[in-house]
Amino acid sequence: MVNAPPKLKIKKKKPNSVAGKKRYERKFKAQGYDLIIGVDEAGRGPLAGPVVAAAVLLRSKKFDNPVDDSKKLSAKQRQQAFFEIKHKSIFAIAAVGNKTVDRINILQATRLAMQKAISKLLKKLTLPQRRKVYIIIDGNMHFKLDLPYQSIVKGDSKSLTIGAASILAKVTRDRIMEEYHKLYPRYGFNEHKGYATRKHRLILKKIGFCAIHRKSFLRCLERI
Repeated sequence: MVNAPPKLKIKKKKPNSVAGKKRYERKFKAQGYDLIIGVDEAGRGPLAGPVVAAAVLLRSKKFDNPVDDSKKLSAKQRQQAFFEIKHKSIFAIAAVGNKTVDRINILQATRLAMQKAISKLLKKLTLPQRRKVYIIIDGNMHFKLDLPYQSIVKGDSKSLTIGAASILAKVTRDRIMEEYHKLYPRYGFNEHKGYATRKHRLILKKIGFCAIHRKSFLRCLERI
């Protein structure tokens, strides 16, 4: 009797593996879009400072440093990846300040920052190149764009390109908040980057807000 050959186990690519994070890029490239732009933001939740967005077109998919949702990486990892991403991509970064956040709300401000970043990046491309662009955006927002796009919930964990954008946006925003710390040292922006930590909220309770605080967000102080 001849024994049946053993079944081969085929390992499926996990969605959050390095290979899995390229599946959206492969999908749209197979549809004829050679240039995939990833877009993400940083700073929707803080009580102070801007919301920052980055748009990234990777020239290489190979990285020495981990490229992932920026929230999953340490500050040191983000810094190292930041420089590598800049070296291996065409990118653009845009920021929308706290006064605009207060005026049009954070959702609209986030959309505006993303659209500005996309527009800045597209200006770096030729018209023939733009015809080959597909845009993938973290989240579930809708945009008025002249180019095809898809919003992807938790896209920074699912797409290498969006993950790269999340790192550029996060590191850029952190640097902005560190500069603001020099202007307003009493608030500790270099530590909490404007987020609603207990320490930040207690400082606000004690000395009030400064010029970069989002007044529309400060109702959280009532919950101290």
